Amino acid sequence: MTSLFPMFMKLAGKRCLVVGAGKVGEPKIGSLLETGALIQVVSISASQQVEQWAESGKIDLQRREYLPSDVDGKFLAIVATASNHLNRAIYRDAQQRGVVCNVVDVPEYCDFFYPSVVRRGDLQIAISTAGQSPSLAQKLRQQLENQFGPHYAGWVAELGKTRRLILASDLDKQRKLKLLHSLASREAFEAALSELPELSAKV
Repeated sequence: MTSLFPMFMKLAGKRCLVVGAGKVGEPKIGSLLETGALIQVVSISASQQVEQWAESGKIDLQRREYLPSDVDGKFLAIVATASNHLNRAIYRDAQQRGVVCNVVDVPEYCDFFYPSVVRRGDLQIAISTAGQSPSLAQKLRQQLENQFGPHYAGWVAELGKTRRLILASDLDKQRKLKLLHSLASREAFEAALSELPELSAKV
């Protein structure tokens, strides 16, 4: 298998299709909602949560069978049905139209894989085994969640503010780089925590 290219992609305003709205499709829809994507969901039935998202206007839920034309004009497609035949058909339709596709839990019908992700505000750490062992990716995520606690969210936000100030300053390039690297050190992190007792207690 060729190596995968790791990346974090902006989906805001992109048209995305999800086929299937049950217990497998629901979390996939939820993850897309966080990105600001324009989500069309096609499914004969839907979970209660998906129904609520549709009622609030967060997604376009169409309660019907899938049609090949559903893939037209989409940026990506996620397939979460219980039918192997339908999964293969949708993947084929997506391939013919140049739409990147993920058939959940079927690696051979995936152009991309969902990583296990540790989220701490703007800090995201993604782990992938290219579909070989989702269980291993999950275990590694749990380990990293313990290593990188909730306090990292606030620290990363502060680093972002400070970085913008430094870049906008009149300091020379080398001085700016030195400051930015020093601010991202473990020592700087521990010093920041010492000034924030409510965060230190969580370390």
